[in-house]
Amino acid sequence: MNSRELVKKTLKFERPARVPRQLWLLPWANQTFPREVARLQREFPDDIIWTPVSLKQPPKTLGDPYMPGIYRDEWGCVFENKQRGIIGEVKEPLVVSWSELDKVKAPEELLSVDIAEVNTFCKSTDLFVLAGGGLRLFERLQFIRRTDNLFMDIAEESKGLYALIDRVHQFNIRQLELWMKTDVDGAMFSDDWGSQKSLLIAPDTWRRLFKPLYKEYIDIVHRHGKYMFMHSDGYIKDILPDLIEMGLDAINCQIFCMDVADIGRKFKGKITFWGEIDRQHILPNATSDEVGRAVQLVKSSLYHNGGAIAQCEFGPGANSHNVYKVFETWNKS
Repeated sequence: MNSRELVKKTLKFERPARVPRQLWLLPWANQTFPREVARLQREFPDDIIWTPVSLKQPPKTLGDPYMPGIYRDEWGCVFENKQRGIIGEVKEPLVVSWSELDKVKAPEELLSVDIAEVNTFCKSTDLFVLAGGGLRLFERLQFIRRTDNLFMDIAEESKGLYALIDRVHQFNIRQLELWMKTDVDGAMFSDDWGSQKSLLIAPDTWRRLFKPLYKEYIDIVHRHGKYMFMHSDGYIKDILPDLIEMGLDAINCQIFCMDVADIGRKFKGKITFWGEIDRQHILPNATSDEVGRAVQLVKSSLYHNGGAIAQCEFGPGANSHNVYKVFETWNKS
């Protein structure tokens, strides 16, 4: 059984031969622990990868998102970064007032995907391939308006907010439809919806404003016979039933913010948990035995003839020995 088949069986709860794995590497890890990263990749190779974003027209950006200084992304949003190896923050919104909405120009270059090149890549590997492109909605709205302004926009539900959401959403649809014409196995969207202890907005507000839009993304992917993955940091337990109802195939979330065992009692066998292992406390500070017990807790709570992927993020503060122990334990379990 190759990696592509392994992941598909996991997503369909069809008793895969083993738990598939994926290491998420932030540039910080490569810069800080190059030998340890090389060992991880050699001994525990990924089963899931992203296709290179093969564009015929490069997007108009300025600077390096992972280096100190200023970075302007493909939408024109400006990030200020003080730490090498991770992305910075938007300090000045692209749109200060709704009269400036026309400053929001969708980066058409992201639609210049070289489909033939992507398909060649997909055919060259037996790994499970996710589409590139970095699809996001809520986070893109934050980058355009700045986070504090956006929360006020959501509270007021102004006409400008609806216009901005629609502008970003329609571009996301175009981008997703394009990627679904390639031979990728699935797609992913990413929006951080949780604080440490709760959703960032009221669940009913989320359901009214964002759930229908996410449902469109998931339906597009499923119509093409592919799988939809999602990433969201923080406490999102309140909307997990909604994501399951919409047919989301896999969720990467901070399960240790939400009580792993309770998540398992409520949702095991209903959606695939794409990791993770706690990167706030366990990966930086735990003993080797504590890391092993954390992995065993995840498997015993969430695995059900599949439905679990051995994933963790190697980012700032993580102990390289603990990241290794994560995959060593999954490999033996």
